Parts: sequence; structure tokens; C-alpha cells
Amino acid sequence: MKAWRVHETGEPRDVMRLDEVPVPEPGPGQVRLRVRAAAVNFPDAMLCRGQYQVRPPLPFTPGVEMCGEVDAAGPGVTGPEPGTRVISTAALPGGAFAQYAVVPAAGVLPAPDALDDAEAAALHIAYQTGWFGLHRRAALRPGETLLVHAAAGGVGSAAVQLGKAAGARVVGVVGGPEKAEAAAALGADLVVDRHAGDFVAAVKEFTGGRGADVVYDPVGGESYARSTKCVAFEGRIVVVGFTSGTIPTPALNHALVKNYAILGLHWGLYATQDPAAIPAAHQELTDLAAKGSIRPLISARLPLTEAADAVARVAEGTTTGRLVVTP
Repeated sequence: MKAWRVHETGEPRDVMRLDEVPVPEPGPGQVRLRVRAAAVNFPDAMLCRGQYQVRPPLPFTPGVEMCGEVDAAGPGVTGPEPGTRVISTAALPGGAFAQYAVVPAAGVLPAPDALDDAEAAALHIAYQTGWFGLHRRAALRPGETLLVHAAAGGVGSAAVQLGKAAGARVVGVVGGPEKAEAAAALGADLVVDRHAGDFVAAVKEFTGGRGADVVYDPVGGESYARSTKCVAFEGRIVVVGFTSGTIPTPALNHALVKNYAILGLHWGLYATQDPAAIPAAHQELTDLAAKGSIRPLISARLPLTEAADAVARVAEGTTTGRLVVTP
């Protein structure tokens, strides 16, 4: 089979190589998936660079989430049945940018019927992260104001849709007019192009001076620092990631004086700390997809041969919504 592999760390276009490798065999408790679609994520670039918290042995295949069809099961696996359409995170070093991938059977979830393969592949990580961040960590309530950074990106676009589904008023911050159009189409009540305006002033005006009740921040850096200037009394800042490349150093005296909370979110921890919560959230997301309340924004569906370029584009921050590779 064909699979992209990283033989040495570096920039995705430089180190990802399309190889011919044997089809993997599922071991005990595993299933082999025929990959139908693999979503591209920022962590894929970090894996290529050797900067992710997980560092698989070289060579490895990137691609951290997928929609696939169950092809074969290892010893001790009683389900799901071959031919079942499922979604799953990858089990590195054998990632999703390949024709087949082996994953733990316990971690696969049914692909929502309301979503096609590319949309289903892009659902798992971004929307689970959004669900846990907004509901479990921040306890977002109807009528509250949600500020979403990178609102037209993969993680941010999911948060915009989930915020609207929860009854919140959503302010989306983006970089550029094309991304502003995308965020508005996703349902954001107010969109601020950070290249053309000050989101702090915009949030204060939009809320009558109160500020944002919840800030959803996958960017870090200056986005986080300025968010502290427009977070509301008893507001919550959800720290999701640092795509800016800069990890903020919070001024805890400021959090004390303004009475707001800083909440960390590492979604992957739920798999070990509270694994039952993940399928429960998936059912909620499946129901929202069936109602049409959420649908991943897919900006491009690309052949497997273009995976390296797709990872590089996501790393450069030039994309809108999600890029999906379809082997």
C-alpha cells in the first residue's frame, strides 16, 4: 500500500515521503481500517517537526484522524463488523495518511450518517475539543457571548457552530476577508478581521461594555494577551493551543483582580481519565449533525499524493476550514 512517512524531522514538504509499504496486520484488540478520508490537523505539522507532545519512532506515518471502513479485525475483537463506516484517531506510528491504518477497536466510533466521508473525518478531534471546551470546561450558557479566535480555521470553525448550537452569541476573530466571509457563513454574529480592526474594542461595543463570557483560544500569543482585556466578570478563557507559536505567560494577579478563570483543555486526556465521556460527546455531536446544527467546513478534498503540501498549508495558516485527504 501507499503511505506517507517521515524519516527525519523537519518541515512537512521536506520530510514527508510517499512510500510503498506492507499492509499492516491488526493485533489483539485492533482493527484495520481502509482509509476513506483523513483530515489534516496542525499537530500533523508539529509531528513532522518533532515538536508534538507525542514523538513516534522514525519512520512514522502522520495523519491523526480519519474516517474509514473496517477491513479486518485482530484476535479478541468482536465488533464493529467488516464494512462498517467509522471514525477514529490514529494509533501512531501508523497514521491516517495511508491507504490502510490499524487502530484500537475500543476507540472507533460510528461515522454519522448525516456526514460524508470527508466531513466525518474532520468531525472527531475539532468538534470533540469544542464540545469539551465549551460545555465541560467553560459551561457555556444560552445568551452568553463567546469569543472564538481563528474562527475560520479547523478548530475555530467547530467552536463557532457549537457555540451557536448552544444558544450563545458568537464573535469570531479571523485574519483576512476570505476568512471573514467563512466565519459569517458559519453563523458568527459578529466577525472581526484582526488585520483591519481591534477585536477588543469590537467585543466591548458588541456586549455593551461587559466583555466576552467565554473566550475560546487555539492561538495563544497576542490573541490570548488581548483577550484578557475584553473578558467579562466571571468570564472563562479556554486555552486550546498555540498555533501562533507563542505560549502566553498569564498574569495571575490580573485574573484575580478581574475575577476570570483560565481553563486548560487537553482533550486527549479524556481517553485515559474519563473514556466514557468521549462516546457520550460523540452521540451529542451525531445528534447535532443530524439536525443540521453542525457540519465541518471542508475547503478542499485532495488526493493522497498532495498530503505533504496540505500539511504545510495548514501549518502556514493559509487555509480556511479543513483540508481532507481522500486515498
